[in-house]
Amino acid sequence: MHLTKLKLRDFRNIRQLDAAFEPGFQVLLGRNAQGKTNLLEAVYLLATLRSFRGVGNAQIIRHEQKAFFAGGLALGQAESEIRYYWSPDQRKLTVNEKPMRRITDYLGTLRTVVFCAEDSLLVNGPAKSRRRFLDLLLTQTRPGYLELLHRYTEALRSRNALLKRDSPDPALIDSFTRELVANGEKLIVARRDLVKKLSPIIRLGYRKIAVKPEDADITYAPSVREDLAVSLAKSRAREQRHRTTLVGPHRDELKLALDGQSAAQYASEGQKRTFAIALKMAQAEYLGSIHGSPPILLIDDVMGELDAGRRAGLMPLISRTGQALGQVFMTCTEENWPGELSGNLHRWQIEQGSLKRMN
Repeated sequence: MHLTKLKLRDFRNIRQLDAAFEPGFQVLLGRNAQGKTNLLEAVYLLATLRSFRGVGNAQIIRHEQKAFFAGGLALGQAESEIRYYWSPDQRKLTVNEKPMRRITDYLGTLRTVVFCAEDSLLVNGPAKSRRRFLDLLLTQTRPGYLELLHRYTEALRSRNALLKRDSPDPALIDSFTRELVANGEKLIVARRDLVKKLSPIIRLGYRKIAVKPEDADITYAPSVREDLAVSLAKSRAREQRHRTTLVGPHRDELKLALDGQSAAQYASEGQKRTFAIALKMAQAEYLGSIHGSPPILLIDDVMGELDAGRRAGLMPLISRTGQALGQVFMTCTEENWPGELSGNLHRWQIEQGSLKRMN
């Protein structure tokens, strides 16, 4: 899978961009704050309809403009022309001129995995960062998962709204509880199954890029110790005191450990960075194994932060993606672009939001 064309209007500091890309390595060179990461963000947005920077779409609109446009031509098993217009009042998403009414009909048109500074949240951040990691991967690989997650989230929101009332209707709470249980148990099963498949991939990936041999392990830890319906019933009195739903997949955790100890608590900064990269490598490997072709890799200044050993461990994944007629977009400065890359290499200069081919 690769993106053959990208068209942007009023996207961050990019007033206008029209570019064509070949398969292989796209090295984006430029000083800081010139728009390199913005271009990666645009490609990721076309894949997921959200930013990897954790901001809403309103923050993406160029200063003093009213809307942004992002479009592209994705080539996978089929050719897909994507057009996405967003303003606070209007959103239009089409593929091959066909309006996309539901996000479930759209996701998978373009598949990406991003390596960026925000990945540190996978190790250091709150549990919701790790839940989001699992949910995104399941959305990309398991049909129907997004709808399942949406139904659970809507039932949870409605149930919590009732619990905040002074005298909530018990019958209504029971109704949303049944909806919560029906969807929540399926979420738990899907996440547990995914973690079981990811665990050996992450362990191997970590060993490839670690400075010294360590055992990286992930464990899915549901917030319920038994049947979800039973746990909800037992927590009803506490829920009334706290006025919120206290157990369920929205409180689950993905535990990360190195040699049996919590990575968040005991790992060094270098070990945490390695673990985060191993998680993203596993995401890319798993997506490729499910869909038969590698996703587009978006690498935002990560290579410049890694020592030679860790870079050498990450390079095989990057090289395999390029060799399989996939695509890698990598931001660098002139000083830290990886000389290990050779062949099928396309260099671009980004300055003040403008993109220019260098070779």
